[in-house]
Amino acid sequence: MEEFSVTPWEVRGRVDYERLIQIFGTQRITEELVKKVEEIAGESHVMLRRGIFFSHRDLDLVLKDYAEGRGFFLYTGRGPSGPMHIGHMIPFLFTKWLQDKFRVNVYIMITDDEKFLDEPNMSLEEARRWAYENALDIIAAGFDPERTFIFFDTEYIGKLYPMALKVAKRINLNTVRAVFGFTGETNIGLTFYPALQIVPTFFERRRCLIPAAIDQDPYWRVQRDLAESMGYYKAAAIHSRFLPPLTGEGKMSTSKPESAIFLHDSPKEVRLKIMKYAFSGGQPTVELHRKLGGNPDVDVSFQWLKIYFEPDDAKLAKIEEDYRSGRMLTGELKEYLIERLNSFLEQHRERRERARELIRLFMYEGELARQMWSDYKP
Repeated sequence: MEEFSVTPWEVRGRVDYERLIQIFGTQRITEELVKKVEEIAGESHVMLRRGIFFSHRDLDLVLKDYAEGRGFFLYTGRGPSGPMHIGHMIPFLFTKWLQDKFRVNVYIMITDDEKFLDEPNMSLEEARRWAYENALDIIAAGFDPERTFIFFDTEYIGKLYPMALKVAKRINLNTVRAVFGFTGETNIGLTFYPALQIVPTFFERRRCLIPAAIDQDPYWRVQRDLAESMGYYKAAAIHSRFLPPLTGEGKMSTSKPESAIFLHDSPKEVRLKIMKYAFSGGQPTVELHRKLGGNPDVDVSFQWLKIYFEPDDAKLAKIEEDYRSGRMLTGELKEYLIERLNSFLEQHRERRERARELIRLFMYEGELARQMWSDYKP
């Protein structure tokens, strides 16, 4: 069996998501659960109905809480290691949809502290600069400023620290070593950091739902072991697959620019990267492709369309049929993806420019931001 690795810091190899559910002890999102979300939300979401969000912890309890009037809140985040790419946007786009449909608060943690501690060559000043730049990209997803609080750990630490101490006191070194793989070489800042990432799950006295890629699940396993003893709900989570890198395996990496389309990439750069690096499921020659067809199951361009960039199910089915039959060539499939990506990025850049004027609403001056700065007492 092919080996793969999924941790909060590294994803390596071709991920077997069914096996990952067993390893992490999560639950598969069933058709029944998808229909229940759609029934309450009033519509479906492309990443839910196509199984991009595939695994969960207590999503059924979140829906039950909502139906019975107790509500819930959303929490997700970003480690500012550098410029954001399209893969980073997947949980934010889905979180924004959940906020719109359920009209709930969203808390977004920007972990400049963790990135400074984890990246050997990153200064604290650089981590904070990327935190600001990443926040603009996150705001561009379209969050409601009155229901969203975005905070940098190094700035909001005075509010986080009292609860982080209470959490840290309940987690021993053996636990973080076992769950996160820390060794004797790990700096002591990183060994304390999980306590900080857990804190926002306690921002409200109701259940917290965390939409994120499944590599972040180890934090919530630790939270769920201690939450009830502290008088809070166990965190619920809904896990996404990774948007595959252009090169085909693992996940996109800021340190490997050929693996990713960045949110700042120009139309020319998008075309060059897709044409040069996007792993193809096509045949080596046009003649063979027309005869044998392509394999969309491994073709990165098709997978990107399926995950988000072609929301029309009928159009996607036609593309798949044409590619499998050989009627659509790899170059044509790539051209279609390039068009969709550049359209998305153009709109994103426009919203990002507007975000410069809005950022204070999300961090200091909006209703939820003012409440968190003044009222939150752990």
